[in-house]
Amino acid sequence: MSFFERTDVFAALDLGTTNCRLLVARPAGDGMRIIDSFSRIVRLGEGLDASGLLSDIAMERTIDALGVCSSKLRQRRVTHARLVATEACRRATNCAEFLGRVRNATGLELEIIPTSEEARLALAGCAPLLDPHRPHAVVFDIGGGSTEVLWVRVRTGRRGRPRTEVKGIVSIPFGVVALTERFCERGQSPQAFDEMVDYVRTQFLDFDERWGISRQIARGGVQMLGSSGTVTTLAGIKLGLPRYDRAQVDGGVLDFRDIADVTAGLVAMDGAGRAAQPCVGAGRADLMPAGCAILKAICTLWPVGRLRVADRGVREGILAGLMAAARRSATQPDAVSNGRPLPT
Repeated sequence: MSFFERTDVFAALDLGTTNCRLLVARPAGDGMRIIDSFSRIVRLGEGLDASGLLSDIAMERTIDALGVCSSKLRQRRVTHARLVATEACRRATNCAEFLGRVRNATGLELEIIPTSEEARLALAGCAPLLDPHRPHAVVFDIGGGSTEVLWVRVRTGRRGRPRTEVKGIVSIPFGVVALTERFCERGQSPQAFDEMVDYVRTQFLDFDERWGISRQIARGGVQMLGSSGTVTTLAGIKLGLPRYDRAQVDGGVLDFRDIADVTAGLVAMDGAGRAAQPCVGAGRADLMPAGCAILKAICTLWPVGRLRVADRGVREGILAGLMAAARRSATQPDAVSNGRPLPT
């Protein structure tokens, strides 16, 4: 029995500090089939850490990308959508101005979500990659403006799939953009990298102590899952890919030794060297040391030994939620959707 109309099309937009990303999908059995996607580096949060404001040029770049997304929503005749914005919009004092400009230029109504919702959506998107037979998980998402870590209880659910229960969430207001701007103003160096690692690690100490994560890792039964451009990029480099290929990266595994080796190589390079790496490129070359520093801090504090790589997250979590809401609506007519108005 299908709960969906033949015309149902779902879309998820995730506007972060660095990237603007869109996924459009149709239901397919118990899952979904992606029919369109879009991703562009916009650096909405560029300079935000110092000024507290979204700059005009960053807003213009972002509105241009959102215009592409708006066109795709119309072209694909999307019927259910959720369009979210995260840390840059949470922090910027001129966010209301930006949202108004987006609305006027594109017709899109963005929803600013709190860090806890961002973390839960990321988990919902990548949870299928968890091992249902390992009872605990450290799940993290390194973003442009913030980094979220979840301590998760994992059980075996229906059809052997993992069922998750979030025990604790921590979010720090440092992602790859904010950390780069704070520590690398005088240039990127091994000293700046070590300072970033030490600083980030201290931000997670209280969370570790509260939930006894290090003690549980020592006893065993803990897995780690990472959803971020940093993790997927390191996986692509480790695989020696001539260009990034999601199919080869998503669901793969990185040993901590591999992470350390690839990180050391990237940190030793200058910006041009990193930009020349096929899985990095010029748009993210200056941000990679900060991402690697956050990842090293996580791996040092929680030495699980290996990391499952997820090239999925908030957008997939949104789509799963929208489809679940549509199913409920089909059987419970009074159910409320969490979608947003679409451009006309």
